Amino acid sequence: MLDCFCRAVEARDGAAVAAQFTPDGVYHDVFYGSFAGRAKVAELINDWFYRDATEFRWDMVDPVSDGRLLYARYRFSYRSLLPEAQGVRAMFQGVAILRLEGGLIAEYREVAETAPAFVQMGFPAERVARIAAKQGAALRALPEWQRHLD
Repeated sequence: MLDCFCRAVEARDGAAVAAQFTPDGVYHDVFYGSFAGRAKVAELINDWFYRDATEFRWDMVDPVSDGRLLYARYRFSYRSLLPEAQGVRAMFQGVAILRLEGGLIAEYREVAETAPAFVQMGFPAERVARIAAKQGAALRALPEWQRHLD
């Protein structure tokens, strides 16, 4: 499943990625937000990912699953099309967290080291700080973090 997922992203085959999701499955992307349903997941891959980047490479390693949840470390890179990046290959590592139902992905989310890639792409410090603040706000909004905020 993970290899098919990664190769489909690399091939800009959003339909193949989406086919691995339940009909109402949700892909929570660390950059672009949440995309619910197969059509939206395919759109995320084909349109959003490839609007800002090309030459994707994605490897998931060391998967662990109990049949309900699947965790895997990943290495992810692309050649950025953003003007300030000047074609640099941005590299990320993180952990993919998949909730499974009937052998399909009901929910995909990730924890990613993003700041090093933003620096590689030449983002000014103020922009990196704004992105980090947005990611922090998203964490604070998750119900599982409420105990830490009290």
